[in-house]
Amino acid sequence: MTEKNAGKGKFPSESINDTFTEPIQEANKSAVVVGASLSGLMTGIALAQAGFIVTILERAAEKRRSGAGLQIDSGEIDRTKTAKFLRNLASGGMRSVEAWSSIEFRLRTEAKADPRIDLRYETRVQTVNQDSESAWVVTDKGETFRGEILIGADGHRSTVRRYVAPHKPNATFAGYLIWVAILGETDIPEEHRPSLYAQKFTMPDGIGDFLLGSIIAGEDGSYGLGDRRLAWAWYDNTRNDLLRRLGCVEGSVVRHSLNAPDIPEQTLIELAEQASVRWPQPWLAATLHSIQTRNLVGIPIAEYLPDNLVRGRIALVGDAAHVLTPLTAKGFNTSLQDVATLAECVAKGIQGTAAAGALSEYESRRLKNVREIVESGQSFSRSFGR
Repeated sequence: MTEKNAGKGKFPSESINDTFTEPIQEANKSAVVVGASLSGLMTGIALAQAGFIVTILERAAEKRRSGAGLQIDSGEIDRTKTAKFLRNLASGGMRSVEAWSSIEFRLRTEAKADPRIDLRYETRVQTVNQDSESAWVVTDKGETFRGEILIGADGHRSTVRRYVAPHKPNATFAGYLIWVAILGETDIPEEHRPSLYAQKFTMPDGIGDFLLGSIIAGEDGSYGLGDRRLAWAWYDNTRNDLLRRLGCVEGSVVRHSLNAPDIPEQTLIELAEQASVRWPQPWLAATLHSIQTRNLVGIPIAEYLPDNLVRGRIALVGDAAHVLTPLTAKGFNTSLQDVATLAECVAKGIQGTAAAGALSEYESRRLKNVREIVESGQSFSRSFGR
């Protein structure tokens, strides 16, 4: 077994981003972050800015999924420079629905540029533990990564959550899925493309299902005609038997998404027929193109209402801490507030027993708020996802 300290070989830098005006602290503390999706990358960046040497471990390969569209708030609730910096970095300065892939790319680029952050892909965490002086993980390859604190940002199927909340380790299936896709504006017929001044967000009426559609920037950030993209999310509560038959859902636990190659042909035919009588343009053209090209994924929706966010030196952020229905449009924004609050709490010091105290303060500041947000979406799930 090879043991690796989170801080080995890392040195502080003078500056990472000129727009971040808070003083860069000398790195003299260490942290391990499990998960390198949006929450994990934000956590690593924020902790590095707070003076930590950070190791981020991600089980997937660096080449990531395209994802869906995410709502980025305007930031009125941001109270710290860290929160404002992360929002500006993630959004690229836009205040609207943004592609997951665009947000992830900006955050990953920032993390990889920071010499205080060691970002490792294809590293699967098997076990989590701690003692009075540090917390650590052991990977499936027998490597040990240790830090003074350990943060679980490993999504709704979190391994770290099983340690932090062993009495309640799993998010539960909400009773419906969302078909999602992003396609280029030029993928649909010209007569159906939205005008330059079209609304960027629409919510067509639904009968037992409904569609959310967003006009988002192109991969180059342009909103020019022909450069934009269309992102859509189709809420569907009629495929639960299919999800269970294909192993996407087992009992009350979501195991995996329904990826395009695994969607039965008959399901695609049914979706096309439903779309043809349900959705207005340009969303009809967008959904039909996605269905015909298998450029879509079905995501079974899970929810998690936390009882706690912290255990000793180990804490949870993002979907590892709480899983919200996407209808709240608060998933990314809630995760950002988790990270900013965490960074503020641990920046005050984590020497010795102070680590547990700092994380306890984080929990006291975030738990009630995130529970309220999860509960606000559960009433919808109880009615729609029956």
